[in-house]
Amino acid sequence: MNDLTTTTGIVALAAVAVALIALAAVVVLSRRLGRMRDDQRVLLGEHERQDLVEHGAVLARDFASLHAYVADVATRLEARLASAEARLDGAVAYSGLVRYDAYNEMSGHQSTSIALLDSHRSGVVLSSIHHRDQARLYAKQVTNGHSQLELSPEELEAVRVALAGEAGGGPEPG
Repeated sequence: MNDLTTTTGIVALAAVAVALIALAAVVVLSRRLGRMRDDQRVLLGEHERQDLVEHGAVLARDFASLHAYVADVATRLEARLASAEARLDGAVAYSGLVRYDAYNEMSGHQSTSIALLDSHRSGVVLSSIHHRDQARLYAKQVTNGHSQLELSPEELEAVRVALAGEAGGGPEPG
């Protein structure tokens, strides 16, 4: 025990204390390094050989590629939407139906006029005229809400009902 009170002993004790402190520092730093590597794996993925600058460059390149892809998809979607809108303009957007008794026979409202128009107010008016002995079907083209052929009052009413957006139309049978 006398060796510890000498200068050599004190230096040895100080060296042991410094070694223990260094060992504790190594353990703490090792844990911090492990956590930092875990964080780095989260940030960089499993590419441990890649540094942060390389990873940033890869991310920028991938982001530019993704941006180009999204811009291409958006352009294609806009073209498809324009095509769909053009097709929808030609679809039936307005319809109007009028039922009436064409011959005033008191046989009920067996005759019908229906207007089928697109968003440009163009289309067709179909009239089905029923009589006891016969039935006739007439079709008249409508362009921009007007027909080149004269429309009957019932056909005009069917066009008016269609363009007004009303459902059905005309008097009810009874």
